[in-house]
This record gives sequence, C-alpha cells and structure tokens, in this order.
Amino acid sequence: MVDGRTSTRADGERAERRQRWGATAFASIFLAWAVPGLGDIVSASTPVGLKVAQLAVTIAYLLSYPFGIWLSSAIGPRPKVWYVAVVTALGLAVLGLDGPDSSVMLIYVLALGAIMLTRRVAFVFAGCVTVVAFGASWLTRTGPDWADLVLMVILTVGIANFAKVGGDLRAANREVARLAVAEERARVARDVHDVLGHSLTTVTLKLGLVRRLLETKPGEVERLIIEVGEAEQLSRQALSEVRATLSGYRSASLSAEVAGARAALASAGIAADLPRAVDNVLPEYQESFAYVLREGVTNVLRHSGATSCEVRLGESWLEVRDNGSASCDAGESRANGGGAGLTGLADRLAAIGGRIDAGPVPGGGFLLRASVARPVPA
Repeated sequence: MVDGRTSTRADGERAERRQRWGATAFASIFLAWAVPGLGDIVSASTPVGLKVAQLAVTIAYLLSYPFGIWLSSAIGPRPKVWYVAVVTALGLAVLGLDGPDSSVMLIYVLALGAIMLTRRVAFVFAGCVTVVAFGASWLTRTGPDWADLVLMVILTVGIANFAKVGGDLRAANREVARLAVAEERARVARDVHDVLGHSLTTVTLKLGLVRRLLETKPGEVERLIIEVGEAEQLSRQALSEVRATLSGYRSASLSAEVAGARAALASAGIAADLPRAVDNVLPEYQESFAYVLREGVTNVLRHSGATSCEVRLGESWLEVRDNGSASCDAGESRANGGGAGLTGLADRLAAIGGRIDAGPVPGGGFLLRASVARPVPA
C-alpha cells in the first residue's frame, strides 16, 4: 500500500515533531528557576563590562538546555558528547563569572548529560558535576547546600532512568515501523507474483496457440482474432490487478478463479474437472483458497506437462491434482531456492490457521492441498 505507507511515515514524523516540541517546551519551564539569579546579576554593583559578560554567558548556558532537549532525538551519540562538553564549558564559565553562589546552576548541564549520554557515562558525568557543584557551595557565605546536593542526586537517577525508558520506547517504535514496512513489501511481492504468474502464463499459452495457428491454419482468421482478443483482455486484467495490488485494494474471488482456471486449462488443451459452484466453501476461507487455486493452476500450466487437472473443494479444504510429472515436493523446492509461489501460499494460509501440502502422488501426478483445521464444536 504505497500511499498508505507514505501517509503512515508522514504521521509518524509529525508525531515525533510534536513530541520534540512538547519536551522542549516542558524543559523551558524550568528556566524560570534561574530568573532570580539573572535579576541578581542585573542589580549587582559590578562593572558594566563584567555584567554584560555574565549575562551573555549565563543566558547562552540557560538556552542551551532546552535546545539540547530539542537536539537529543535528532543527532547521533558523538555529536551529543560534543554538545554536552560545550554546555559543560559554558556552565563552568557561569560558575567562574557569577561566583560560588551560582553552583546550583550546574543542575541544567547535569540534567542534559543524563538525557544525552549513555546510561553509564551519564552516571559518571552527573557524579562529577555534583561533586563540583557541592564543592563550590562550600565557598559560599552560607556554606554547603545539602538540599541542592540531594536534588542533584535525585535528578540524576530520575532523568537517567526516564531517558532510558524513552530511548527504549523510541527504539521499539522504530522496530515496529521497520517490521510493518517489511510486511508490506512481502505482501506486495506475494500479490504481484500471484497476479503476474497466472496472467502471464495464460497470455503466453494463448500467444503460443496463435503462433501455431498462423503456422498451420492461417486461414482461421476468426479463431485468431478470438485468441488475440482474449490475450489482450488478460493483459489488461493483469495490469488492473497489479495497480489494485499496489493500492492495497485487491481481493480475489474463488468463483472468478474457477472460471479463469477453466478458460486457461482449455487454452492449453488440458482436460479440466472443476467444480461448478463454490458455495460449499466457508466464506472466510474463499479468498485464501482463490489464491491457492490460481497458484495451483499456474503450476499445472507451466511445469507439469499434464493432460488433465482436477479441482475439489470442501468447507475448509481445496485440492488441485494433475496427472503430470513431478520431481520434487514443495519443501524440497523451497530448500533449493524455488517455490516462491508455494511459500507465499503457506504464508497466506498460516494467517487463517491453515497449511499447504504439496508433492507427488502415487501413480504419477502432483497434488496441492490447502486445508484449515476447524475447531471442534463444544
């Protein structure tokens, strides 16, 4: 589903942008804690040059915190280390310019390190910042600030664990998105194989018949027109089904596949013994069995060299049997790198709790059977 996948990716990008803006806005709220300190710098009786330097460095340091939150989900590990190093230098410059009373401001770089660095490095970094901040607080007039020490320790542990959980969630979301894309690619490849395998095989048979008629009976213009018209119709149908497959709106009809199989086998000169109705198959299995019938008939046309083909249906099973030559079963074929069609069928049937059995039968020929184990009524 090309459009759906593009839309899903765009929705995911918008959601990630909203999450980044939300985290940045939330981090910016904590800058209000530093406003009194900026007021103290403005009101202090210090030279204008020093005051300008203090304000410039302090504001740059404070703004680096929400900006780092914004960057944390957009840059790789190495740039994060460099960014934390630059912010640490700014924090130490603030401590040097504003004096020991500003040691509590180091809490911003501590929080940033806990978010941007790996868990083990973040703990070591936070411990070093806490020691520096606590040591600087010894030089203040009021002595060490034990409350800030406890706050820094709690913040280190809390933010580091929160960032770890957030990182795990982002990694899980990326893995889910990757698996969804892989599943969609597998679906498109399987459906295109089913569509083109059958349709191109039938078109090839009809064109081969046209060639033989031109070689042996060039006068049968009406027959040639009919065969060429049917080949053209099949080509148009295949193109339409490929488009529907890529759009994600294609579904198969078991009754239509029976009619198509009858026409394809007749064109190949293979005697067909097919059911006239499919009402005895449970509705929930009909679409999956339609793909089984298409693949089974395609294999009869392409590989078997058969002269007859028989299809039988039940409530929860379908069989395609021919009298051609069969050299290996489905498992061996898949082991040898082939059997893509049967592998796709096995995936389809597994989705509804069914299975595929395929292989030669005693006395010659090949049998393809799809069945779904139905629960025993209580």
